[in-house]
Amino acid sequence: MHVFYATQFVLPLPQGHRFPMAKYGRLRERLAAECPSVQLGQALPATDGELALVHRPDYIQAIEQGTLSAAAQREIGFPWSPAMAERARRSVGATIQACRTAMAGEGIAANIAGGTHHAYADKGSGFCVFNDAAVAARLMQAEHARRHRARGPLKVAIVDLDVHQGNGTARIFANDPSVFTLSLHGEKNFPFRKEPSDLDVDLPDGTGDGAYLEALERALDELAHRFEPGLVIYLAGADPHEGDRLGRLKLTFDGLEARDRRVMDWAWQRRLPLAFAMAGGYGTDLEVTVQVQMNTYRVALEYHARWAARAGHGACATVTAA
Repeated sequence: MHVFYATQFVLPLPQGHRFPMAKYGRLRERLAAECPSVQLGQALPATDGELALVHRPDYIQAIEQGTLSAAAQREIGFPWSPAMAERARRSVGATIQACRTAMAGEGIAANIAGGTHHAYADKGSGFCVFNDAAVAARLMQAEHARRHRARGPLKVAIVDLDVHQGNGTARIFANDPSVFTLSLHGEKNFPFRKEPSDLDVDLPDGTGDGAYLEALERALDELAHRFEPGLVIYLAGADPHEGDRLGRLKLTFDGLEARDRRVMDWAWQRRLPLAFAMAGGYGTDLEVTVQVQMNTYRVALEYHARWAARAGHGACATVTAA
């Protein structure tokens, strides 16, 4: 299974900054050590033209040239630096490559980072600079139209299971019937001004495994009733975990693994290619966040094996919850 990364770009964050930048490198290390069938590839940067499918040219240039205002940098949550600009491009590029790989016949592929769903067309927010899922969705639609003009437009479902609502993604696709945005999130959590997705599921603080999985099942049923995608982009946030500092939900390791399995099985049953990104994760213990993500990859490898028609080959080494 192909997994794309940009872990070589580490943002020079101030001492005590709450964003856990180290989780990406740690996840890559564990995938390399424990999952020999994962093929790690360095992400290419998204081009100006690719980013402009979603983002305003003046915003793209402000990121590239470092001319963002202090207020805009505060809203993003990162101080500008060349590494910030380059990493943002490559995070988008990794999701683009994952989508292309999944659609080329592999069936499932991943971005070690990504899930930057708070970024709008004209601004970033909440640790999100460019919106990787939105850019990848639009680019896959454009490439599909060039190759398969007679088949009609490619429809994309963005299944956002980060604990925070995907407000930027919802706003970008608010008037686009070719993209379905689904978000399960904490009702009282960030962002406090939410944008309407095609389907929003607001969950109360303290929601546990059973109620969450029931809500997810209903949401996927409604998605299937209302929309027929040709591609799924899945934001597999680790932050609904009970140990997350910013999550406020109470999912266990088992509950999150069941969540991942349900989404991937939903796509597999319909033979839909699926690209996933790791989205949020802010565990008090960094290793807990990485463990949630490792469990996601373990499930993904099972479905990759189905796509490859070699069940049981290349499975991830068994990992034990911390």
